[in-house]
Amino acid sequence: MTAFVALLRAVNVGGRKRIGGDALRASFEALGLTGVVSYLQSGNLVFSSTQEDSHALADALEAKLAADFGQEANVLVLPAKEFDEIVRANPLAPRAAKAGSLYHATFLFRHVPETLFAEQQLPLQEGEKAALVGRVVYLYCPNGYGKSGLNNAYFEKALGARATTRNWRTVRALQALCAKQPLAAAP
Repeated sequence: MTAFVALLRAVNVGGRKRIGGDALRASFEALGLTGVVSYLQSGNLVFSSTQEDSHALADALEAKLAADFGQEANVLVLPAKEFDEIVRANPLAPRAAKAGSLYHATFLFRHVPETLFAEQQLPLQEGEKAALVGRVVYLYCPNGYGKSGLNNAYFEKALGARATTRNWRTVRALQALCAKQPLAAAP
């Protein structure tokens, strides 16, 4: 068994495309996934599976969401081990727990060249920072993410890749849920 994080793009955002946590868990479990836990009714799930191909899992989950709820949603599936690496790699990591709401991670659905990111004239507001590591753009938005130009729409257009963003508290909570998955640490 391998533990995974599933990030659903544009599900349960602002009252649109709302899918209840119980229904979402049942849909995932119907695919044979175990230990399914949703986090905050916000399109974040953790589960375990004997299937180890995260792309195949994402395809199956997207098809299941369309079949069960009539909603097309992009799903990014990351193994718990990779998710841990993403947390550890954050060059902007908050030093104080209460500062976590000012930090975000924009997960890109595919890798983009670092040179492409470096070429961008980021719409940074005063004090904002952004750094690309792998396929995650780490953000520090001291004035709030909602006021920043560093949003999904910007990164999708500028980098040509689908994206979904989570605040750092959610990222850390998902990491903790992964650690609780049965056999998550098994080789």
